[in-house]
Amino acid sequence: MAGNTHAAAALAAAPRNAANLIAPDTTGLNFYRADPSLADLLRIHLPADLVAHLEPHLDRLGELAGGPLDDCARLADRHTPILHQRDRFGRDAQYVEYHPAYRDLENAAFGTFGIHALSHRKGIMGWPDVYPVTAKHAFTLLFNETEFGMGCPINVTDGCAKLLSKFGDDALKAKYLDGLTQTDMSKLTQGGQFMTEKEGGSDVGTLTTVAVSEGDHWRLYGEKWFCSNADAKVVMLLARPQGAGPGTRGVGLFLMPRFLDDGTPNNYRIVRLKDKLGTRSMASGEIKLEGAIAYAVGKLDRGFVQMAEMVNSSRLSNGVKSTALMRRAWHDAITVAKNRVVFGQRIVDLPLARRQLMKILLPTEQAMSVSFLTADALDRAEAGSQDAAALLRILTPTLKFRATRDARKVCGDALEMRGGIGYVEEFATARLLRDAHLGSIWEGTGNIVAIDALKRAIGRHGAESALAADLHARLDDATGLPHAWSDRLRGLIDRAIGFARDVAGRAENESDARRATSSLYHVASAVSLAWEGMKIDAMRGDARRALLSRLVVEHRLYQPDPFKVSDGKTEFAIAELLLGDTDAPMAKVAPLLAA
Repeated sequence: MAGNTHAAAALAAAPRNAANLIAPDTTGLNFYRADPSLADLLRIHLPADLVAHLEPHLDRLGELAGGPLDDCARLADRHTPILHQRDRFGRDAQYVEYHPAYRDLENAAFGTFGIHALSHRKGIMGWPDVYPVTAKHAFTLLFNETEFGMGCPINVTDGCAKLLSKFGDDALKAKYLDGLTQTDMSKLTQGGQFMTEKEGGSDVGTLTTVAVSEGDHWRLYGEKWFCSNADAKVVMLLARPQGAGPGTRGVGLFLMPRFLDDGTPNNYRIVRLKDKLGTRSMASGEIKLEGAIAYAVGKLDRGFVQMAEMVNSSRLSNGVKSTALMRRAWHDAITVAKNRVVFGQRIVDLPLARRQLMKILLPTEQAMSVSFLTADALDRAEAGSQDAAALLRILTPTLKFRATRDARKVCGDALEMRGGIGYVEEFATARLLRDAHLGSIWEGTGNIVAIDALKRAIGRHGAESALAADLHARLDDATGLPHAWSDRLRGLIDRAIGFARDVAGRAENESDARRATSSLYHVASAVSLAWEGMKIDAMRGDARRALLSRLVVEHRLYQPDPFKVSDGKTEFAIAELLLGDTDAPMAKVAPLLAA
């Protein structure tokens, strides 16, 4: 009897086709090679010589992101930063302790790839010039697929360098700019941006931090309530010069070093670190300013306007990082779907699972398209195009509003594809879901950003005209797109622009701002996807991206009749192409656009 019991136990413990029991995750996956959309969009938006230069570096980052960096991200998320107020000898020497895995992530982001400095410093990774924003955000995307928390220090260091370069005087730039753009880790000075206060989050005009003039510098007094990269060596922040008027016009921009010239700590301290839902690897803290020395950056009465330029860049980065979370969620979901067998079939072959996969894929690809559309607009705006500057003004809040919100649902749906084990922190999906909730809060909540898009970008600046012109021009350029589909998209452009103008023009319509912003996003992505499909078809005979355009119109712009049976054949045919690995030329795609 005992022998039979032992035999049964041994049989139960024996491995049985483990891949079908617990599906594999993305460990070992090269995130760049697994993302043909990224390669295609780079070829559309960047010169061929730059793409050729970028590819081996992106390939290397894609390999690291799916392997050792992912291990580091898991450890850094679990072993969070620790704030120490004193050293072991009892001296007041405040510092933040990080897990070694976090330092490895820093070395990759700031050292090996220099993501924070790609738009500022020549010669990184052997390229003789600075990189366009579009190229920089290809690295942003891949890195944040593995570690979202580090994305903030990268971005705020980049933002500090941008503000200092554009508005700082020669003495400040000579003293601090080189360190902010270093890729030599021994010379790097990471940046921070301490904006939020208890009194003034999005309502910046109510902030209470005071700046008191003292010779060639200022002394800052007050509290900053939510400061990411809390122990950064160089900080940009807003404060009200003593005697200045109320509101945002009375706010100045200041640079505050962590340490003074003699090596002593500046007069501010980290009160505590935040215990956050996500981005746990990175230290966010509460800061008390107790006469900290700082230096004015730019004109004192233009501080808010100057900072707003950085906020727009950060919102683009925020959108790209949320796109990265969605792409990583997609990688995990499709890996599960192709490797787990249930009821005798792979998950990817089951109709309901296919539908769920399409709900993950569609917003991910929308965000990819609008991210690159926005980055390209920023590149052209910085080259002097006024039309691109207007386009950027409306695209940035539109991307930030919708992509960050979509990431929350996409990451949740991807977790569900793995089932109960996806809820366990050993897999990446739980961390993705936690991190995804940050994007829709940071740099303005959904309400604030929707109002910015409608009431400011459109109501004050008329930026919707640039968007309409750009989208119509892309359809003009989409040679080979069926005329009927092109005409439908043109009609949707005009309707979305008209709706947005109506909402922007009347105060009583503010409650529609979110819906109008989403409509602009969906129409812009539908047009971009169709245009990209034609470009990719011309490059390598694959027009499948245009099918995503149809799905945006049918599932994101319009609500299907809840009592109507769906057209299973068309849906199946579209999913078969989009979830497969075979290219499809326009001749094969066109009938599905017309169906």
